[in-house]
Amino acid sequence: MRRRTKAPAAPLPQRAGIDPVRLRLPADPDGAWVTVRDHLAGRYAGAIGAGRVDAMLAEGRFVGADGRPVGAEEPYAEGRYVWFHRDFPPERRVPFDVGVVHRDERIVVADKPHFLATMPRGRHVTETALARLRRDLDLPHLQPAHRLDRLTAGLVLFVVNPSDRGAYQTLFRDRLVRKEYEAVAAYEPGIALPVTVRSRIVKERGVMAAREEPGEPNSESRVELTGHRGGLGRYRLVPETGRTHQLRVHMNSLGVPILGDPVYPVVREDGPEDWSRPLQLLARTLEFTDPLTGGLMRFESRRRLAQWPL
Repeated sequence: MRRRTKAPAAPLPQRAGIDPVRLRLPADPDGAWVTVRDHLAGRYAGAIGAGRVDAMLAEGRFVGADGRPVGAEEPYAEGRYVWFHRDFPPERRVPFDVGVVHRDERIVVADKPHFLATMPRGRHVTETALARLRRDLDLPHLQPAHRLDRLTAGLVLFVVNPSDRGAYQTLFRDRLVRKEYEAVAAYEPGIALPVTVRSRIVKERGVMAAREEPGEPNSESRVELTGHRGGLGRYRLVPETGRTHQLRVHMNSLGVPILGDPVYPVVREDGPEDWSRPLQLLARTLEFTDPLTGGLMRFESRRRLAQWPL
């Protein structure tokens, strides 16, 4: 078995905190690609169109390992590396800052606001916590160890050195991180709390809402009431698993959907987001044993949920 050689370092710098796209030209057994342009135009015809590829080639947007622009008529060569920056879609700026509760030579613990994605995904690219932190902290190699839902605020762990990322990701994979969340929802005195909710959650690709269905449980959450006033309750949520939208689904199944939730119990019509109506869910606490130092680490968010009365 032929060992794949390590890719060379990117010859392009980050742009707006986003890495350039790296492309390794694949094998061409049918000889369909005479030039580099032939492959690029076919590969990205559906995404941006052959005309845009031609324009980017003319502008010198595609470069090789030496940093020099790739010419449209250069012969196709299997295994060659090509880099480029894709066009970023227009994004509405999320008008809230990313806080930092801890920073050292290994990790950054960010206090993410509502509405800001953790990392580039879909239509959210430059308006993400990762891109902002890379720019603001001058840490171009920063990587997230896990992901926090875009609509949820609170603590997210980032790793400074990519070589350390696996060690911290393993903590989350093996459920060695204790996470506590805080939520505001209606107060229902008839619900017996605390309670541990277990159910089978299924999330289909392309479908906004996850659903519960009969079968072996794959999710578990502890729900506690920590206070109530004015018809509202403040809840401590402790997830034992990490299914998509798990806490939101479980609170909805108890009959107390989290305030500001645009999906549960009813999917809200798509439209401009209302910054004044955030999902009232906060990743309050992260606690773990550092895999590199062995020290106990505990962090708490400095944010508060706006709809809980002072």
